Amino acid sequence: MKARLLAALAFLALSSAVALAANYAAMRQAILDHYAAEVRKTDPGFKGFSAAAGRAFFLAHPGTGRPATPSCSTCHTTNPKHPGRTRAGKTILPVAVSVTPSRFTRLHKVEKWFWRNCHTVYGRACTPLEKGNYITFMASQ
Repeated sequence: MKARLLAALAFLALSSAVALAANYAAMRQAILDHYAAEVRKTDPGFKGFSAAAGRAFFLAHPGTGRPATPSCSTCHTTNPKHPGRTRAGKTILPVAVSVTPSRFTRLHKVEKWFWRNCHTVYGRACTPLEKGNYITFMASQ
C-alpha cells in the first residue's frame, strides 16, 4: 500500500514536471514567434532563427560596450549550462534552458534583460534577429 502511494505521488510529480516543461516551451515559442514577426517586417524572406548564430553572438567580443563586460560570457561563462557571476559577485542562474527551464518564458523579463545586457556588451539595443538567435541557441543547450 505504501509503495503504491509513493509510486502514485512520483507519477503525479513527474506528470506535473512534464506539463510545466511543455508550458515553458510554449511560452518560449510565443516569444520566438514575436521576434520572428518583428524580423519579417524588414525581411519578408526570413526563414527562421539560427542556434549557430546565437552561439556566435553569445561568445562575441564586439568591443562596443563597456570595457568591463566585453562579452556575454564575461558574466555567464563560456558554458551556458554553468552558473554565472555578476561583477558584484552575485550568482546568475545558467542561461541554458536545459538547466533553467523557466528561461525566456516572459516577454517583459526577456526584453528587460536584453535591453540591459545588449547595451552593456554591445553598446546598443539588440535586434529581434539577434534576440531570436540567442534564445534559439540557449534553448538548444
